[in-house]
Amino acid sequence: MPLALLALTVGAFGIGTTEFVIMGLLPEIAADYGVTIPTAGLLVTGYALGVVVGAPLLTVFGTKVSRKRMLMLLMGLFVLGNLLSALAPTFGVMLAGRVVASLAHGSFFGIGSVVAAGLVAPDKKAGAIATMFTGLTVANIVGVPLGTFVGQTVGWRTTFAIVAALGVIGLLGIAKLVPAMPRPEGARLRRELTAFRNPQVLLAMAMTVLGFGGVFAAITYIAPMMTEVAGYSDGAVTWLLVLFGVGMFLGNLLGGRFADRALMPLLYAALGGLAVVLALFTVVAHDKILAAIAILLVGALGFATVPPLQKRVLDQAHGAPTLASAVNIGAFNLGNALAAWLGGLVISAGLGFTSPNWVGAALAGAALLLAFWSAALERRAPAKDTASAPADRAGADRASESSAPAPTPVHH
Repeated sequence: MPLALLALTVGAFGIGTTEFVIMGLLPEIAADYGVTIPTAGLLVTGYALGVVVGAPLLTVFGTKVSRKRMLMLLMGLFVLGNLLSALAPTFGVMLAGRVVASLAHGSFFGIGSVVAAGLVAPDKKAGAIATMFTGLTVANIVGVPLGTFVGQTVGWRTTFAIVAALGVIGLLGIAKLVPAMPRPEGARLRRELTAFRNPQVLLAMAMTVLGFGGVFAAITYIAPMMTEVAGYSDGAVTWLLVLFGVGMFLGNLLGGRFADRALMPLLYAALGGLAVVLALFTVVAHDKILAAIAILLVGALGFATVPPLQKRVLDQAHGAPTLASAVNIGAFNLGNALAAWLGGLVISAGLGFTSPNWVGAALAGAALLLAFWSAALERRAPAKDTASAPADRAGADRASESSAPAPTPVHH
């Protein structure tokens, strides 16, 4: 394994940790700033919206500079944002720090995938990308629970300071180990925008927003839900997040294995199962064991949707996948923002800490309906479109070979 991949993996680990660790620390942050839990949930919403905006904008900007320099710039933004969060004297400054850190998220994974694939032989590209994204997976199994534990015992500011230090290590590693790569040639914004004329691309992104939003509706408020409703101690939240991370890993593995074989049936099963589990979570949240099982299943079913949804966007975008792929990464986070906001609304309305689960079930159910609609439209498509698609795709792929990102490694 090239050492440059290790630098990218460290960066992915830090980004994954800072994105998800906030869920386990909401009560501590809310108490420190004297705000309500729903208000503290804006830290999740703000981060997600930052990814939505930053992913396409910085991806477009990234076509103007070398990939190595762009990765260093992105890690610099990440470090700055986490330092700002760690030192924030007010809630508003803390929110600004989260947004700054989030700007690096989407573009780092998109550009990092291309760099990772370019470090190895052609027949080892998928393995190289998977290695980099191991950092994201491990972050949810190790980094997030440890960050939650540190935040609950030493202080949440320490958690963000440690994450910033990880970003510095990643930045230095990229500067030292990643070889210089030329500025990507052939990227044309106008061609990339044509992908959004395809209704199937827009439907896939809408499924992304709603489906993954269902996951975040529940997970954003997992700490107060488990401590106030299920009766777990504050310290147990760390292990529950480990369980969620294990579910993510298993779901990602499952989705990656079957996305190429049976994409739409996989989406039906995952989205339908997610809607049912989230609805049941509202009831079983009062039982410790059943609540833990529900958390595992939410992680597994939610992340089983990621590979097929990302693949569907790339397939439907044909030869202009760069911007579409980045926007879809933003779509995941738009779902996060929407769900966190809606979850806060129902809690503020006095419906209790389990009420976000109903929001999540409704969002996942809506995504399932869109999946059926998308499949129906595809069946009705004129035969000539189906016949011409392979030729169009082949020509477009040749035209965009130098600028298209490597396949998203969530479907290894």
